[in-house]
Amino acid sequence: MLRRRATARVLGGGAALATMAAAATMLTPHAAGAARPTRATAGVRAARVSVFPEIHVPPAVSAKPSGGYTPAQVRAAYFVKPLVRAGIDGKGQSIVIVDSFGSPTIGHDLAVFDRQFHLRPPGSLTIIHPAGPIPPFRPTETRVNWAFETTLDVEWAHTMAPAARIVLVETPVSENEGTSGFPQIIKAEEYVLAHHLGGVISQSFGATEQTFPKGSIQPLRGAYIEAAQPSHDVTVVSASGDAGATDEKSNMSSFYTYPVTSWPASDPLVTSVGGLDLRLNSLGQRTAPDQVWNDNTSPPSATGGGKSIIFGRPAYQNGVASVVGNHRGVPDISMSASCSHPVLIYQSFARPAGWGPICGTSEATPIFAGVIALADQVAGHPLGPINPLLYQMAADHDPGIVDIARGNNTVTFQQNGHTYTVQGWNAVPGYDLASGLGTVNARWFVRELAALANKAVRGHLRPA
Repeated sequence: MLRRRATARVLGGGAALATMAAAATMLTPHAAGAARPTRATAGVRAARVSVFPEIHVPPAVSAKPSGGYTPAQVRAAYFVKPLVRAGIDGKGQSIVIVDSFGSPTIGHDLAVFDRQFHLRPPGSLTIIHPAGPIPPFRPTETRVNWAFETTLDVEWAHTMAPAARIVLVETPVSENEGTSGFPQIIKAEEYVLAHHLGGVISQSFGATEQTFPKGSIQPLRGAYIEAAQPSHDVTVVSASGDAGATDEKSNMSSFYTYPVTSWPASDPLVTSVGGLDLRLNSLGQRTAPDQVWNDNTSPPSATGGGKSIIFGRPAYQNGVASVVGNHRGVPDISMSASCSHPVLIYQSFARPAGWGPICGTSEATPIFAGVIALADQVAGHPLGPINPLLYQMAADHDPGIVDIARGNNTVTFQQNGHTYTVQGWNAVPGYDLASGLGTVNARWFVRELAALANKAVRGHLRPA
């Protein structure tokens, strides 16, 4: 079979990507998902499964930043400022961001974003196309949504780890055969792993588990299984979803009327990132406790969470078996995502160019990926699969993990002339299926996670 060469372009600093050092921590997948890595295109032509970004795009743009949180506010809310002042800013690390199609103006837009908010440029912004060239940009709804997704991912991962290199992996997704988009995404991620391009992979997309034909996810897990191997030890994070306890059908216009979850967030080898509503003043100080993101709108606009129908309970969730039962539960951790209190981005791929508020677990995911890059810097190596470490930290009541005990992800919506309510879960003390373990105080979380990972490398802790 003819193979296309991976294409790439480098913006910003232009520094060569460093090979990431391997660490020893490895998550053993649950028996339901423990298979050998398989090439991404094997046996996945059974049905159409649409990959969708977990994002709510701005309804309008403005010439000046308004209507959303700034980097300074969000950094303050997560106590990142003390880390950056101490030189823990992502230097020497690379964050890999995977998006369909990408944005044709991301280099320019990131530069405008940085100038406005007085952020240093990233070490470099490298854009690669390992799964083939990207079709020329046309302002269709699909391409515009993915361009907004890409802009959010890049600008806000960079916000949290300003000195880290950004590797943007754009894929040429089509929707005309097989499992739409995922073979190209996994092929691209396998390329990233083979070339050691980063220590954390951020994914702000998903597809509802029920849309996959039986057995078709297993051949698509190759990149996550490889990422967990000691030769890579790459952390993979993914958005838990934006429709509360339900999610979209493959037609991407209607919702399931019973609880569902989405993959790859439900994969035991992936850290699932849910969404919260943060209420901040101009200085980034909280004016109310964080709560589960739920805008109570139709169509639903709330954080995803629930129990997988494909993956059984991984060992690291044995301590929360009373909540998840025999299933993999999501999310694992939660960050800012609310459309009532969104963040700002700058874009120029659509006209008029300008600023707009944006939200969703697509916001929470790159924010958390940036925090992981800070922990990678402190540890001196990529952390690999972090879920066992997160659940250990919560069990030990480490101050870096902050419990969330307000809100829920139950949604009510109108569809086909009927009103449906999909019952979700309440946030309660401890782990729950709306907020996961809670959120983070990065000032403590980054050092605690790095220390626990290094303890695992020395053999004192064997995550299972």
